[in-house]
Amino acid sequence: MINMDKIYLITDIPGYTPQIGRLLSMMNYARHTTLEAVKGLSTEQLDFILDTDSNSIGSLLMHFAAVEVAYQVETFEGRELSEAELLVWHPALNLGEEGRAKIHGHGLDYYIDRLNEVRKKTYQLFATVDDEWLNRTDEDFWYNKPANNYFKWYHVFEDEVNHRGQIRLIRKRL
Repeated sequence: MINMDKIYLITDIPGYTPQIGRLLSMMNYARHTTLEAVKGLSTEQLDFILDTDSNSIGSLLMHFAAVEVAYQVETFEGRELSEAELLVWHPALNLGEEGRAKIHGHGLDYYIDRLNEVRKKTYQLFATVDDEWLNRTDEDFWYNKPANNYFKWYHVFEDEVNHRGQIRLIRKRL
């Protein structure tokens, strides 16, 4: 999915309209740098909790997948996560105490596999829409403000970049 020969190019991606290709290019770079930040971590390191209010690196990785799933459902299906989906994803969306209690004991491959599964579906979904779809607007998003699909998907990787800073901080404290 990530073309390492073009990792530093925000550019067209074959099979996608121009703006969607550029959005995916940005998402790919964010994911690449996330994977670099966690490379080589053990299960114990992925489960490390800095303090009683912190999230583990593993929980944050699952959070990235959960946010992406939530936006797949919202932007492509026009709905919120179902009860069945929330059973799977709520601890990672919510993080905090619930995330600490339920997300632990997995090796790095487990988290990378979840991230790749979710991103593969994102690629499949983006292949079904065009640039005009990015402009589709929800008039009542956060704080009763309008937001388009472009912003929503920007938020998916912006959230990852934000939390990746936490991952780097936690990694320094290991």
